Amino acid sequence: MLNYKVRYFLELCILSTIQALQDIDAEIIVVDNFSEDESCAMVKAHFPEVILIENIENVGFARAVNQGVAVAKGTYVCILNPDIVVPKTIFNSLISKLKERTASGIIGPRLIDGAGRFLPESKRNVPSPYTSFKRLFGIKIGKTKNYYATHVNPKEVGKVDVLVGAFMILERALFMEVKGFDEAYFMYGEDIDLSFTIQKEGKENWYSGEDVAIHFKGESTVKNAVYIQRFYGAMRIFYRKHFKYNLLVDTIVSSGIRIVSLLKTAKITKRTKRAIDFYLLISDDLDLMQQVKKTRHKNVILERSKSLEKYLTKDIEILLDADYISYSEIIYLMDMYQRNNFTFKIKPTGCNYFVGSDFSDGKGEVIVLNKL
Repeated sequence: MLNYKVRYFLELCILSTIQALQDIDAEIIVVDNFSEDESCAMVKAHFPEVILIENIENVGFARAVNQGVAVAKGTYVCILNPDIVVPKTIFNSLISKLKERTASGIIGPRLIDGAGRFLPESKRNVPSPYTSFKRLFGIKIGKTKNYYATHVNPKEVGKVDVLVGAFMILERALFMEVKGFDEAYFMYGEDIDLSFTIQKEGKENWYSGEDVAIHFKGESTVKNAVYIQRFYGAMRIFYRKHFKYNLLVDTIVSSGIRIVSLLKTAKITKRTKRAIDFYLLISDDLDLMQQVKKTRHKNVILERSKSLEKYLTKDIEILLDADYISYSEIIYLMDMYQRNNFTFKIKPTGCNYFVGSDFSDGKGEVIVLNKL
């Protein structure tokens, strides 16, 4: 897990991961990129068994992950963002699928965002210069593939070119054989590069829509012009490395990056908190209900049932207590009840706060509860 200034999301990630590793011989490694918050102190205090690497500067995603894999002892390595929540069976399921297939490269699950919406970057095609151009400007160029791998249904299992670095599993020996992530990428693009490099070695990358995890996408990154430039700049590094250089396409994409930076930044800054009718707390804890009322100053309904059918027409925020409902059940509910009028927040086991994200392109929210 590479962490950067997401102390609360990291704790939730570690807690859900520990539960999912109960019957697996495994270790958890956190590489912190000089967060300057309470992340490292939290890991030391609450998870002394976790291997913690503290960098004295932000060295970027690729280099930090390589640091973690270098000290890993496992046959398999899972690269996991700190803003991920996993169900109990996911590691066993994904590793079993890898073992079943010959020439396996990387495998990754279906990811949903903090509102339960499918994240299409869970499965992608190789972004050739023309694919990048097509995605950048949203136009069709002949028979150029889509950026996303639409040939595989989101809930099916199938071969794809590219998997997302937020959650991928592969053999550690294979990762080391291809020399890990290319550290020319500071952030973004390194997962595309690794997926394509492994594919060129004759391996097959697999997407498993049967396995699902939450990714509070973008929690570690402010979505601004710098983000946009890094994202599309990474694409430029990728196709300069793997494709024949094309001055015209490179010039057009470079110009497009500047234009899209302005447009997308303007769009992101318009995000506002959604108005809700009330909070629905899935729990049996009356004290927790009172804490939420005291903290949020809004009506809270305590619901012991794990069915949301009678609330389908309501504009509500659903608060999920992981001390009452398992992480697997939480993920199932968010996946099942993805609706425009529902948002979700999760209280990690043994914690006094809720975390979540209403949008996949903006910062998440932490609700620290007031004491009674």
